[in-house]
Amino acid sequence: MDEQPVVVERPQRWEAPFGDQMTRMDVDALLTIPPFRDMDESRFPASCSLRDVLLNDARIVECNNGDILIREGDYGNSAFLILDGAVRVVLESLPPATLGRQSARRPGWVRAIAQIWNRSAAPESRHQVRQQRGAAASGAGVFLQDVPGVLDAHKTLRLQRGEMFGELAALSRTPRTATVFSDGRCVALEIRWQGLRDIMRRAPEFKHHVDKLYRANSLATHLRETPMLSRVSAEALPQLVAAAEFETYGSFDWYVEHSRTPTPARLASEPLIAAEGHYPNGLLLIRSGFARLSVRQGSGHRTLAYLGKGQHFGLAELTQNWQNPAGPVAILQSLRAVGYVDVIRIPTAHVESFVLPTLESAEIEQLVAETRRSRHFALAGEHPVSSNSAHAATTAPSAATTLPVSFGALGSSKSAGSERELETSLLEFLVETRIMNGTQTLVVDLDRCTRCDDCVRACEAGHDGNPRFIRTGPRHGSFMFANACMHCVDPVCMIGCPTGAIARDSVTGNVLINDATCIGCQTCANSCPYDNIQMVEIRDPKGSLLLDEQTQQPILKATKCDLCVDQLGGPACQRACPHDALVRIDMQNLDSLQAWVSR
Repeated sequence: MDEQPVVVERPQRWEAPFGDQMTRMDVDALLTIPPFRDMDESRFPASCSLRDVLLNDARIVECNNGDILIREGDYGNSAFLILDGAVRVVLESLPPATLGRQSARRPGWVRAIAQIWNRSAAPESRHQVRQQRGAAASGAGVFLQDVPGVLDAHKTLRLQRGEMFGELAALSRTPRTATVFSDGRCVALEIRWQGLRDIMRRAPEFKHHVDKLYRANSLATHLRETPMLSRVSAEALPQLVAAAEFETYGSFDWYVEHSRTPTPARLASEPLIAAEGHYPNGLLLIRSGFARLSVRQGSGHRTLAYLGKGQHFGLAELTQNWQNPAGPVAILQSLRAVGYVDVIRIPTAHVESFVLPTLESAEIEQLVAETRRSRHFALAGEHPVSSNSAHAATTAPSAATTLPVSFGALGSSKSAGSERELETSLLEFLVETRIMNGTQTLVVDLDRCTRCDDCVRACEAGHDGNPRFIRTGPRHGSFMFANACMHCVDPVCMIGCPTGAIARDSVTGNVLINDATCIGCQTCANSCPYDNIQMVEIRDPKGSLLLDEQTQQPILKATKCDLCVDQLGGPACQRACPHDALVRIDMQNLDSLQAWVSR
């Protein structure tokens, strides 16, 4: 009897392999060297075999002396394994010009005034366009002009065959912490983060190796930079480093499914990190991503706050149990991953031995009192949070577990003369729509807005006749969160940009697009879960469309809000509003949002 073929579902990303030149012979060669030869291929399913991962999620990059493989400050989406030759890791920051970055032009009064007469007759016009489509397929696009000068003036670390670099930034979606360039001729295997993730899931020894690299190279610095651990002695810190456990929750590519999944399904799918009522078995440090803090209410859960990078969870309960071992308390709130979150867990015994003894008595008393208060209201079915807690979270390192802003029940308010509490429904709206990711979110008060469109016209005037935002977007009550770039904490739009054209400015932190290096591939626009990046057809100064000479199709460029970086006075939309109906707010500072919505 003829055997029926087995149909398997292959990852959609493999429709566009990472490297067009990768062959099965290359894969066979890779499987003969560590770490791949030590992996058990039977652990990988037929739909995502190790061979297929290497074939579709990896590529071989050949570099010449001085070629930069990764640049400090860039948001990369891949890691590198050295196959032949060596690279140098620059342990000090290099000047932007050395790294091929263009310094931003700061406007002056003359230039600002001259815009009135120098406006282009056609929207999105360009005098010159450089197409760099080849950069998408190459590994290194920038090189150092003076390698000996860099070696003489800066400290470097030499990595050789078999060593890996770049994996931490790729997996945690954080900026590259150092620049790495080729030391002579070098051949490296570049693996995009999806393939790296799949290998770590099914090859425990490889995950252990990556964790070991982070523990050896970065964990001590991360712990030392955490305020509540800054007092831990130099002798005790290595013990915390050795005991720390790395945990990952949620989906790293949450932004792909975010817009397709209805809200109830998203809430049900949030992975549970710590459950209310369970034993607190360690101090949790948020390494990257966001987590939802909630309590039981009726048959569901009520959102109290969200925690982000640098915040922690469980300190109050651990302090209470350390002070009162005869009457331990359970975890008082639940913690769930919102999208994707990386967590470092420090075991309870190590917290009690090395962290809690460094706290001052006033800090301990505050944490114990907060725990007792939260427990009392939990038993009563109420969960108010005082405004003092919000202040403590930003002033006392030991009080980071207190909520970063005061939240009350829907529609509740304090006594006359005191600050109003942020509505729980608004907080949950921010979490469910992931708007809490924004640092420059454009919020419009629809009760004050007269739809005069002065904000849109002001934006248009400063951007070649094409506004960089759309006066529409998700709404909550009388507030609209407009479709304008929010300059996110987790800028998923940067992932996969083949030329690094979209990047975070090292000075301001704003996410900007370098028009000269944008190739119009639409990767950033497709990745943005908020639809805040638009692809536009560009024209010459006479208004004629510019066509690609190969495809004869209009050339596209990515455009979005740049916070009027080249204008005096900041965002023109906010300055132009005659009714104070529009504001830019950092969603990490909910006190500012609360003050604005309760005017």
